[in-house]
Amino acid sequence: MANPPIRRRPTDARSVAEAVFKPVAPKGPEPAQAPARSAIPVAKEQVTIKLDGDVLAHFQEDGPGWQERINAALRQHMARSSGE
Repeated sequence: MANPPIRRRPTDARSVAEAVFKPVAPKGPEPAQAPARSAIPVAKEQVTIKLDGDVLAHFQEDGPGWQERINAALRQHMARSSGE
């Protein structure tokens, strides 16, 4: 009957510490970055605006993010009207 190999525990502190930590998993591919936006300031201002109920319902029907959708629609309108 063969004897199992003798496994010795590391005695120096560095080897002990390295044995405690799991090996680092390789990183996956970098996530695709969103295209850069134009040089529009990021700061937002809080305002009060009165909208018709049907307009508000239209933007809220897709759930959270309705304020961003209103902002995007206004930005599209700005782009179209500045091109005239």
